[in-house]
Amino acid sequence: MFDLIIQGGDVVTPRGVVNCDVAVAGEMIAALAAVGTLSTAQSKRVIDAKGHIVMPGGIDPHVHMHHPWTLPDGSQLITKGPEHVGRAALYGGTTTFVDFAFWRDGGTAMQAIESRDKDFVGKSPCDWAYHIMLHTEPPPQFSGQLAEAIQAGYPTLKIFTTNILPSRKGRMVDFGDIWEAFQVLAKQGGLGVIHAEDNDIVMHMYAKLIREGRVGFEHLAEVHNQLSEDLSFRRVLRLAESVPGTALYMMHVSAGTGVAAIAEARRKGLPIYGETLHQYLGYTANDYKRPNGQIYHTYPSLKAEEDRQALWHGTANDVIHSVATDELCCTLKDKTVGNRIDDTTGGNSGVEPRLAVMYTEMVTRRGYSLSRYVDLVSSNAAKIMGLYPKKGAIAVGSDADITILDPTRRGKVRAADLHESDYTPWEGHDIFAWPVLTILRGKVMVENGQYHAQPTDGRYLKRKISPETLRGVLS
Repeated sequence: MFDLIIQGGDVVTPRGVVNCDVAVAGEMIAALAAVGTLSTAQSKRVIDAKGHIVMPGGIDPHVHMHHPWTLPDGSQLITKGPEHVGRAALYGGTTTFVDFAFWRDGGTAMQAIESRDKDFVGKSPCDWAYHIMLHTEPPPQFSGQLAEAIQAGYPTLKIFTTNILPSRKGRMVDFGDIWEAFQVLAKQGGLGVIHAEDNDIVMHMYAKLIREGRVGFEHLAEVHNQLSEDLSFRRVLRLAESVPGTALYMMHVSAGTGVAAIAEARRKGLPIYGETLHQYLGYTANDYKRPNGQIYHTYPSLKAEEDRQALWHGTANDVIHSVATDELCCTLKDKTVGNRIDDTTGGNSGVEPRLAVMYTEMVTRRGYSLSRYVDLVSSNAAKIMGLYPKKGAIAVGSDADITILDPTRRGKVRAADLHESDYTPWEGHDIFAWPVLTILRGKVMVENGQYHAQPTDGRYLKRKISPETLRGVLS
């Protein structure tokens, strides 16, 4: 007996797109079969998916929920949490995200995880996981604690090579400590997730522009520039090369120089993966000059048109492997309150329209196959982060996380139609498909605009990075 049969859709499976039926029993995918060969009498419900695309639920490997951000007046903004962002994610066809657990001074890695659980457990309608975020001057017990965390199912470590803003201290990790971290990651089967910018260049450019009186946020691309990404990426990748077995995921690649550095590392056979953000693929530094231009910004900054084209080239050539959001959900007022190079609010409100916008840009406008599109918005993130094939696959035995897209849907993205914030950087963007049904572990969460999820539906996902991923292969 099945709980659900999805009938007649174009199903994006690990082996390609197949017109078939998908059967769900409990929380898992129980069968894939030729159209009409599964007895509908054996199912509690049948969903007609003819003319629709049936894909794994989207996975966003880079989000910041219930996240503190200091505003220009010194007050602290706490961004929207998983109960709110998760709702928007499900409306947009995303079922799983990866946030961050902050390893603070004086604490342990496991305490960081326990503290972060307070923001998520019983509050997230989506399934979730954490990257452990390392801060400056890790404790002497760091190596042992990191090894313990990896073996306990928390295998990804976030590292910053810059403090990002002149007013911020404690984010940047020095290269000696990064070297130590890489040795633990390589030995224990962990993965480094890296925010790589050259701190000397970034802070020099802040000081230079402030001295020259060019402090408007429209100059952010001069601060967080292509040279900074080039120098930092190459330094980090050279360090990884010196510690055999170090696997890295380079977060929010924003410049052609970063794409080139990853491509070079992969040609050497190093297990290096690239992530970009949908706003880097859609916008450039020229968009800062538009009204409320801060809405397009995250750190590192938007770059030039040639960088945007290099990123698109990377998505088609096994250099950029996933498209994330760097989600940081706040109001338009809070997003635009900072208007200087040194106080502009980072992050973005983009988890809900991500799948639809990327379908338009990848499949409709650039001719990407459905399989390639699904890799970039779901399957590759699952593979890299140690979730596959439980997540990111429509296959027998996988979690029944399923999104159904209607490729006949036409229109424009409008903040008024979304469930995330009072603005969207994608306002007016063309729609050539939209999710009409989202399923998480067999439960229908959103259907034709109706929301059925509960804050207790989400579960934490412990992970183990596969040997193939650690060797640089996404199979």
